[in-house]
Amino acid sequence: MTVYHPARITGVAPRSVAARAGVHANDLLLALNGTRLRDVIDVQIYAAEPELEFLVERDGRQITLHAARRYGQPLGLTFDTELFDGKIRACRNNCDFCFVSQMAPGLRAPLYVKDDDYRLSFLHGNYITLTNLDEQDWERIAEQYLSPLYISVHATEPDVRVGLMHNPHAGQILDQLARLAKIGIEMHTQAVLVPGRNDGAHLDRTIADLAALHPAVADLTVVPVGMTRWHNPHVRPYTDAEAAAVLTQTLAWQARLRETLDINFVYPSDEWFLRAGIAVPPLEEYDGRLPALIENGVGMVRLFLDRWPVLQAALAQLGGPRQLWVTGMLFAPVLQAQARAFAAATGLAVDVVAVPNRAFGETVTVAGLLTVADILSALREYAPADVIVLPDEIFRGPDGVSLDGKTATDIRAATGNRVVLAAQIAGDWQLRIV
Repeated sequence: MTVYHPARITGVAPRSVAARAGVHANDLLLALNGTRLRDVIDVQIYAAEPELEFLVERDGRQITLHAARRYGQPLGLTFDTELFDGKIRACRNNCDFCFVSQMAPGLRAPLYVKDDDYRLSFLHGNYITLTNLDEQDWERIAEQYLSPLYISVHATEPDVRVGLMHNPHAGQILDQLARLAKIGIEMHTQAVLVPGRNDGAHLDRTIADLAALHPAVADLTVVPVGMTRWHNPHVRPYTDAEAAAVLTQTLAWQARLRETLDINFVYPSDEWFLRAGIAVPPLEEYDGRLPALIENGVGMVRLFLDRWPVLQAALAQLGGPRQLWVTGMLFAPVLQAQARAFAAATGLAVDVVAVPNRAFGETVTVAGLLTVADILSALREYAPADVIVLPDEIFRGPDGVSLDGKTATDIRAATGNRVVLAAQIAGDWQLRIV
């Protein structure tokens, strides 16, 4: 039985449909066009009509409000939560490589939530395993056409996937993907590879099985296992030589699938290229799929290199005479090459600060998982500079906080320097001075 919860409205955009109807911030939205609501997905769907009826509760009284909505006109509502019951569907698996289980202690509480919620997959591109869906969920996905979804496959062989995820239901993945394909759901899939567990011949099988479901399965991202100092003792990282072998294998599949599907279909994350010392491919090799895949570590280096002239011009305008550019250990060689070219072109001095990740362990090398504590520790090794530039992905938490709950302002206060955040927004670089 579905239990409905009122949704607290936190904001009403000026001149929006909701504002014209007379909806106020702090109202409780009870129903739209006579339909009770479970989450913002329901709001999006039931607010698509040309005539809207809002049932809200205000100061303990229920009020009915009306407005017309033109096609494409924004509804104008924000809520205190996207899931009105406040409950995220938790993961029922016990994956050997689960990154949440490897989290450092003392970080922000939401980082320890094992999300496996199909609603958040539809809304935000979160990867899910499909192991916790009941029949009511399947019916809703079909009825409301919740597409695309992002699926963590890892392996299509039932015994391999069950062994990785320690869930007896995990072996149903191919039947589940076929069911989603039948109802017209587009799927982006990923395989997190663990040495000796789901790579080699198992990866061949996974790629072949998923390619057979194309175009419903739009693509497959191949990602190396991420490990912190709290990792499962039965899991290890890839060596550079092993990473090169996996990359060779996936690139061979790309060549084969381009002949049959007219796309590469399987896309290695950037880490494979960086670990193997092989240049990332040109933009056209990603087949226009980067908007869906970039959050999974695919194509970020290529976009950085292609948009570098824009970023270089913006960095030059910051002046100096000396700048510090902060990044993780993995990306540092790429950034150092650009820093040398930048210094030669502008006459400004640049040091690239490659920050070792002591919070999670030095096997974690990406910038997005750096803490402010580790950044400040690394900065102490450098002479003071005029400008410190950091990637904004370090501060992706609520209100712009890092994994350890700090802000870019804390770095400015600790160093006394100008702090600038670099962000890629809609494909272009933007710099924000803190």
